[in-house]
Formats: sequence, C-alpha cells, structure tokens
Amino acid sequence: MKVQLCGALAVVADGRRIEGELPGRQGRLLFAYLALNRLRPVEQSELLDALWPDGRDGGLAPLLSKLRRVVPLEGTRLGDAWIDVEAAGDALHRAESALAQNEPHRAWGPSQVALFTSSRTFLAGEDAPWLDEERRRLGELHIRVLEAYAGCTLAIGGTELRAAVRAGRELTRLEPYRESGWRILMAARVAEGNTAEALQTYEELRLLLRQELGIAPSAPTQELYRTLLG
Repeated sequence: MKVQLCGALAVVADGRRIEGELPGRQGRLLFAYLALNRLRPVEQSELLDALWPDGRDGGLAPLLSKLRRVVPLEGTRLGDAWIDVEAAGDALHRAESALAQNEPHRAWGPSQVALFTSSRTFLAGEDAPWLDEERRRLGELHIRVLEAYAGCTLAIGGTELRAAVRAGRELTRLEPYRESGWRILMAARVAEGNTAEALQTYEELRLLLRQELGIAPSAPTQELYRTLLG
C-alpha cells in the first residue's frame, strides 16, 4: 500500500486508487491519522480528539466499521505501508549523510525526492487541529531539505548553480532570520561570478537584522563577507 499525505490524499492498494472509496471527509481524516500513527497504539480518546476536537463523538464506531470495509486496519497491511512524508524524511537523511561525506552528486537525487514531497501542503484542503502540528513539522523538514538541496547543487556547480540560487532565495523568504539561506545565496552568487550581487545580499541581511532585531550578522556570515571582500 502507498499513501500520499502531502498534497491531496491518495491511497493505492493492489495497484488501484481507493481514496475515493473512503467514507467521506471524516473517513479520510481518520485513515490519514491511523496511517501516520500506524506504528504505535492509538487510543479511542485520541481518535475522538483528532476527528471531533469539540469533545463530542460524531460516530467513531460506525466510521471505523465503514473504513475497515475499504482497507484493513489490523495486521501488517497498513503497518507495512509506504508513506510519502516518511519517505521524504528518509531521503533527507540520505542526502545530509552524503553531503557530510562530501559526496554532493550522491545527495542530489534524495534531496530532489524530499523536496518534491515537502513542498506540498500536508493534507491540502483539510482542516483539523492536529494537522497544524503536522504542517509545522513538514515545514521544518522543508527548510532542512532546501538547505541540503542547495548544498549539493552549490557543490556540483555548473548548471546546478541556478538551482542553488533559487533554493537560497526560498530559504530567505521562508526563514528571513535564518542566516544559512543568506550564506547559500551569497556563495551561489559568487560561484556564478556575481560577487557584487553577493555583497548586496549581505547588505540586505545586515539591514534586516539591524532594523528588526537590533543585531549584526553571525560570525560565519561575517567571515564569508570578509572572504568576498578579499
């Protein structure tokens, strides 16, 4: 079984899409919650909180019964399922490990896989309190994926430098006070031969930190700036 939780929910079992057979919106949320937490015991009260955060029971027992007619919830079927958000985390780990071993070409593929998944919204179109936490986690994963992707494309160089610039820009947009994105963007601009733009990037960061936080760029960022000046 394959389950896509990032983007619109998609479930493939025995080569056939079955998400349309799940019992309505609550059935989709219930299946997604059980799939995501399939490797640990889930209490009934937890399911009620996930589906009906106002404290009522909107019919958990019949909903579970309908869901079991579509997909088995016990045994190894769901436990052995491939889940996209978990696969993205595994891919990120492989990419980061490859970068730590100075093997950017080996990091490129896994970082692309993780980037494709983490760029999507967790269960897009759905609304529930527990989704906020999952989306926050996915957002944190996405930042790490962007850093890994930028790191390998920057190290590979050549035509991949444009991708490093795009990733650096996205990092500065999503996390403007996280200096790693700015350093990536500076380094990518230099690698492209655009030192003046790299220096301008530093100046944008310096002004942002001074005006918003009253601080100066960190030592690693200032060291990169001095290197550029040299």
